[in-house]
Amino acid sequence: MNATVKWIGGGTLALAFGLGALAFGSTMLDSPAVAEETAPLAATSAPSASEKPVGVHGALAAKTIADIERRANEPFVIKSILPIEGPMKYGEWHWNTDAAPETGKLVVTVDLEARTVSVFRDGYEIGAAVAMLGTELHPTPTGKFPILTKERHNVSEKYGNAPMPWTLRLTWDGIAIHGGSEVENGYASHGCIAVPDQFVSKLFDIAKKGDTVIITNGERIGVGDSIAS
Repeated sequence: MNATVKWIGGGTLALAFGLGALAFGSTMLDSPAVAEETAPLAATSAPSASEKPVGVHGALAAKTIADIERRANEPFVIKSILPIEGPMKYGEWHWNTDAAPETGKLVVTVDLEARTVSVFRDGYEIGAAVAMLGTELHPTPTGKFPILTKERHNVSEKYGNAPMPWTLRLTWDGIAIHGGSEVENGYASHGCIAVPDQFVSKLFDIAKKGDTVIITNGERIGVGDSIAS
């Protein structure tokens, strides 16, 4: 695999990332904690004579909100890609955080055409694996998804209590990244993204609710390129 160019998926980035309706919660402003803090600011836009000015606290809150919005709108730039030689095989996975900072925004990309999953922290690829994906009858959807829940010991009630450990749920109708399956040629999922246990356990440890997963279908991206996360 070329060290500077990697398949991450998508018909086109403009099409996949333009589906704003699929983006779900796009900023931290959707959270109740921030919403509560912004409510007083709205009231101060037209204060009555008896009301006090916004003051220092209000100014700091406004700056915090502005910083959140600015960071949410900043492009996620790819800064490095793991030096993986040749095409990856079923069951193969890689994880190396040496070149990446210890903290930073986490974005996971899934390429349906190349059947690969990549994990980026602050733009640095730290993990890559071959995935088992859905079929035409049970397709893996494309789009931009937040991680909705983390479920360490999940089982599939829909499919005979099949084990799905380290579940990172992407949709409420059952699409998730998870372990518990042998990623082998000739096998498929019911739409989920199944990856090796060793890989998904590492991803599970660092992923948070709200982190972005982008699923596309055959788009290349390289160092210096940006993705709308």
